[in-house]
Formats: sequence, structure tokens, C-alpha cells
Amino acid sequence: MSKATRTDARTAAPHAADRHDVIRVHGARVNNLKDVSIEIPKRRLTVFTGVSGSGKSSLVFDTIAAESQRLINETYSAFVQGFMPTPARPEADVLDGLTTVISVDQQRIGADPRSTVGTVTDANAMLRILFSRLGEPHIGPPSAYAFNVPSVRASGAITVERGARKAVKATFQRTGGMCTRCEGRGTVSDIDLTQLYDDSKSIAEGAFTIPGWKSDNVWTVGVYAESGFLDPHKPIRAYTKKEMQDFLYREPTKVKVNGVNLTYEGLIPKIQKSFLSKDKEAMQPHIRAFVERAVTFTTCPECDGTRLSEGARASRVAGISIADACAREIRDLAEWVRGVDEPSVAPLLAKLGHTLDSFVEIGLGYLSLDRPSGTLSGGEAQRVKMVRHLGSSLTDVTYVFDEPTIGLHPHDIQRMNDLLLRLRDKGNTVLVVEHKPEVIAIADHVVDLGPGAGTAGGTVCFQGTVEGLRTASSVTGRHYDDRAGLKETVREPTGTLEIRGANTHNLRDVDVDVPLGVLCVVTGVAGSGKSSLLHGSLPAGAGVVAVDQSPIRGSRRSNPATYTGLLDPIRKAFAKANGVKPALFSANSEGACPTCNGAGVLYTDLAMMAGVATPCEDCEGRRFQTSVLEYRLGGRDISEVLAMSVAEAEEFFGSGDAATPAAHRILDRLADVGLGYLTLGQPLTTLSGGERQRLKLATHMADKGGVYVLDEPTAGLHLADVAQLLGLLDRLVDAGKSVIVVEHHQAVMAHADWIIDLGPGAGHDGGRVVFEGSPADLVAARSTLTGEHLAAYVGR
Repeated sequence: MSKATRTDARTAAPHAADRHDVIRVHGARVNNLKDVSIEIPKRRLTVFTGVSGSGKSSLVFDTIAAESQRLINETYSAFVQGFMPTPARPEADVLDGLTTVISVDQQRIGADPRSTVGTVTDANAMLRILFSRLGEPHIGPPSAYAFNVPSVRASGAITVERGARKAVKATFQRTGGMCTRCEGRGTVSDIDLTQLYDDSKSIAEGAFTIPGWKSDNVWTVGVYAESGFLDPHKPIRAYTKKEMQDFLYREPTKVKVNGVNLTYEGLIPKIQKSFLSKDKEAMQPHIRAFVERAVTFTTCPECDGTRLSEGARASRVAGISIADACAREIRDLAEWVRGVDEPSVAPLLAKLGHTLDSFVEIGLGYLSLDRPSGTLSGGEAQRVKMVRHLGSSLTDVTYVFDEPTIGLHPHDIQRMNDLLLRLRDKGNTVLVVEHKPEVIAIADHVVDLGPGAGTAGGTVCFQGTVEGLRTASSVTGRHYDDRAGLKETVREPTGTLEIRGANTHNLRDVDVDVPLGVLCVVTGVAGSGKSSLLHGSLPAGAGVVAVDQSPIRGSRRSNPATYTGLLDPIRKAFAKANGVKPALFSANSEGACPTCNGAGVLYTDLAMMAGVATPCEDCEGRRFQTSVLEYRLGGRDISEVLAMSVAEAEEFFGSGDAATPAAHRILDRLADVGLGYLTLGQPLTTLSGGERQRLKLATHMADKGGVYVLDEPTAGLHLADVAQLLGLLDRLVDAGKSVIVVEHHQAVMAHADWIIDLGPGAGHDGGRVVFEGSPADLVAARSTLTGEHLAAYVGR
């Protein structure tokens, strides 16, 4: 054999490293997965689909991504691991062929008042360096342009422990960019004193009108009455100037009240600490109503809402300040950066320009860097997280996306598809959880989970090509080509909700009449002003019930039964049937297992090792005392009831010995919104954004408000579930409610009675009503981007 022949023979044999071309998962049992075994091709785009609750996220995020992250964490030292989250190994027999996973999910970015689009993407950090190098007048280092950094000055003696101990005089100074008036928040709070007390009364007569401030409460009213600074029997309006100063603004001072040492503090700082430092959404309804009534937030008059100090606002580069730069739309700021010609900062300008161009490329060019991160939608938050990965030099990485098209107009979905394909073509594995047919169509490989939701799901119904899915007998295969048609007749409005001169954010003095008594859809490209119109411009007192996808606050003890109030009638029914107290049937009260305190599991913290959650041996994970589980209703104990799905419980409480009309009504509403697969005791922390919104909708369906505003209710809904949602919306309207939906899904647009289309573009290119009328008229006119896509969808 010649030398050349031997070389060719060696080349023809596959290299050992090339055999690892799939991610293998065998025997996955996380959440509702039923021993799932699957092989996912690497360096390909794989779409995971299936009805809501079928196990897509359990397989992709809680199994593949979680194990990859766990293995990466183990490469760090034990010291570093002590500061990192420590997830346990997912329940699976084999997890092989994993690569580094970058998860891009829909979790909202923290809503800290000082968190903005610029701070969460590092764009602000680069801008601050740019201004610290080129700004005129020069005011200091990058921290001088940061609204999160206060200026600090100090001087004094410090002791140096080097050889002989000696005291050295030292001074310290740091220049920060924080506005001293609003402390970097951009807004200041103004408290309406008339909502805090009745000045015609004395403290002894009950002058305070603050919730929870009763005359016999020594920690609140008692401190003011017995402090010695005020006359408790004098009407507040008769206070001297000094007494009023002490009453409203006195610094914290130690006082003795009835032999107890307490701290006296002026009323204004006390209210700010006890009420205004908390998240308003986490407050009880009556406390929230008090705060909304007593406190108004206005733009800071000193910095005009820019959050920055006077020096930072005065320093300029190429004619603009850093405040002006952050207030510009990102696409305009990118143009400005390209116009700055300064060789000394060329690498910085190139990096900053690339970051800003990535925003534009991903469809977020209409945002500004000073936009508070808490105001971003779930879809916008996910795309902001994607910015840092575009243009990355990393390859052979697994990117995991959770419905990346949420919040995207059909016009924008093609752009997102191009980005996903580009990530794949660089040699990465791209895993996408998605329902939209437009995204499924570009997949190299499709995995369909089901066949149902919850316990009826958790198996692989189909895997293969898109063409194979079209002919498959799975739920997704049967509904893949479903298209809703235009309604032949539309409802006539019973009235209108007038919006006049709306100018919130990018709206341009919009005048529009929103029809009542019908299904009205507000649509338009992302950033066109839809949310600004409905959440920022609807007239107060219109009886509007807003249902969005914001997180539901609660611990892992919170579940659908506690959130909807379903547990109350269930507890009462158990108590009545057994002649005992209702509190026994709460895992957070008297009936809780004393060993695990009603959690069902015992948590063992192992520092840098994965924490272990073991089922409680006493209650065997059922959360209740053994004596409580002896009480039964309709042959079931309370733990068995909480393990039921909504659909099972609806049947259980609908008839027979367990018939409970109050519980059955709530369960009916949960089934109506498509949550029949949820178990009553499932932790709220495990719900998706779409499930959270539908849970809120089920709760609000009992409200007396006549106008519902829904924010993309199709988020997280499978093609087969959209028809059920449309039926629910129809039932709400037929029951006399007015339903206004912010939506991009063409099926909902086609089913609407009235459409309001905003645009024509995003940001300063939007903010106008470009069409209002029936879906048929929109299709016939084809005068907007929405009209063109809707016409293509219905085949006109």
C-alpha cells in the first residue's frame, strides 16, 4: 500500500470526537415528564412544542439547561460555589453530550427604581467611560456620570498598623453623578397631609386616618401621644411652628413610653419608611389604596427626571450631555455614536456602536437607555437579554429560548427567525420552546410533547422534520395549519370609552373612541404605543379591570387554591362535614405537620453543594398532621383534594356528598380560561407568564368591573387552545362585559368586532392610530402592516 493510500484510509475514518453530535436524555422524570428518552441533534435548530403544561419547559429548562448549569458550577472552587445557586441534579437516568447552555427566558428584569435598559445591558457603563474621557467640562471619572453613585467626602485620622502604630490624617473624596434631591430615582414623592390626619382633632381624639393606626397602638399613635414633644389633647391645627416641625419632621429620638424604650420619629419620614419603601404590588389592597390616595410621584424638579447631578448634565460630548444621550431612541443614539470621531477612544466607540446596533437588529431600536427596566414586557425583557449574545464569538454553545416571539407583531417575527438561524449557522445548538407556526416552520428538528397537559402530558408524541409534523396525528400536527376566518357579522357597540389628547410616552395627542360591549383588539408593531394607550391613557373611574402577565407574588407555599380563594370554601366544607375548625385544613395554620411546618419537605442547606429537599417522614409529603388526614369529604382527605387537577376537582365538587357551589364556581372559571390541567396545590412559582395571566383572569371574572383589558392572552397558548380562548372572550362579551385585548395573534384579530391599529412604526415612528374599524375592512384596505399580514393569514 502506498503512503498516499494509507493517508486517505486514515482520513476516511470518522474522528472519535465527531461521534458526540447529539444531546442524549434518557429517563427524564422532572415535574410531569414520564421517563422521556430523546436524542437532540447538535448544531441544529430544534423547536419544542405541545399544549400548555405538556412538559416543554420541564425538558428544556429544568432538565437540559439545569444540568448544564450545575456541571459548570462544579468547575469552580468550593469557595466560589458557596456564593452561587446550587441546584440539585435533575431526575434523569442519562444526560449526555451537553454543552454550555445560555438560557434566555421571559423572567421580568428587576423593577428596582434605579434599574434601566442602559444599566442592565452595560451600554450605560460604556457611555460613562466615553463622557469621562471626552466630556467638556471634565468633571471626573466614570462614576461622576452614574446616577447610582452619590458624591462622598470624608476626612479624619486613620490608624496605620505597620511597625509602630501611628495615626495618619487622611481625606477621601468620590464624585458621583446622583441627583441629591431624588437620589437617582428621577421622581420625588409628595405626601398629601390631609390623607394622614384630620387636623380638627387631637391625637387623643383619633386624628390619624392611616390604616392600622389605632389609638391603643403604643408603637404608632402611642409614641406621638406620650412622647412629651406634643400635647395629645390639642387639635393638630392649633400646634405651634415648633410642635408642627416635631410632629412632621423630627429626627429619630429615643423616648420612654409607659416604661418601654421606643423611637420617636417625624410623621413624614415614618410614612416614607413604613409604606413607600415597599413594593406597591405586594401591599394589601386597603394599604395600596391608601398609598395611591396619599402619595403622588412627580418628576424631580431639580434634575428634570434625568436622575443626574448638575455637573453630569452640564458636561457634553459632540454637543449633547449623557442625559440627552440616554433619552434618545437607541437607533438615533447609534447614529450619534457613529458620528463621534476620536481615535483615542476608537475601541470603546466600536463596542458601544455594536451593542446599540444589536438593539436595532433585534427590533428594540425604539427603546431609550433611560427606560426603567421594570416597564419592559416579558418579550422585551427576553430580547434585551439577547443583546449581549448577538455577535458573540462563542461557538458550540447551546442557546435556550422561551417563546422568543412573545410580544412580536407578525412583521417582526421574520427578523427574530433570522437571528435564531444566524446563531445556529455559527455552529451553535439552538433549542426553542414555541407555539407559533412561523417559528416551527424554520426548525431543523421538531419535538412535540403531550398528548395533553399536566398528568396527561409528559411524553414525546412526535419528533422529526416539519413536514413529518404536518402529517402526524399529534395535537400540534392536527392543528398546525389551522387558520381562523373573519366573522360574517360583528357586534354593535353599546357605548364608547373616550380617550382624548393621549400623549403618554410616544403617543401623539391621540383621540380615539374605544367601543364598549364588543371584543376590541388593539394591535400594531412592538413599540407602537399600544400599552401606553390602554394602561396610561384610559380615563379614571371607567371600571377597568387590567389583567397582565406580571409575576404573582407569593412563596412556594402559594398555589392556585390559595390565590383564587378556592381554599376557603373547601376548608369550610371539610369543617362542616366533620364538625371541626376550618383552620385545621390549612397547611399554613393549625393543621400543618409540625415537623415540616406544612411545607411537605425538609430543606437541608449543604453550602456549596446542592441543597437537598427530602419528603417529610412524618406526613410523607402531604403537609398535614395525621389526625387532620382522618377527616374526609366525599371519601377524600384534604391532601388528596389539593393533589387533584382543576378538571378533577370541578367534577368532585359539582355533585354528590362533596358538592360545594362556592368552590365549583371558582373551578368553573379556572376551567374556562384553559387551566383545567393545573393541580390545586401546584406552587405559583412554577407557572409561566401566560398561565399567570389566565389565573388572574379567572380571579377577576367574578369582579364587578365591566371593562376587561387583557395583555396578550395568547402568550403560552398552543394552537389548539386559541379556539378555547376565543370562546371565553365571546362568553365574556355576551355576558355584558367589554373586552379590550392588546394582541398580535392573527386568530384573535380575525375574531374581533373592532380593531384599533397603532403605528405605522415603533418609537417616534409610531404613536398614531393608523386604522380603526372591523377586521374585514382592515383586510380589504391593506393599508397597514397589520392589514397585510392579516389578509395573508385569512387567505384573502
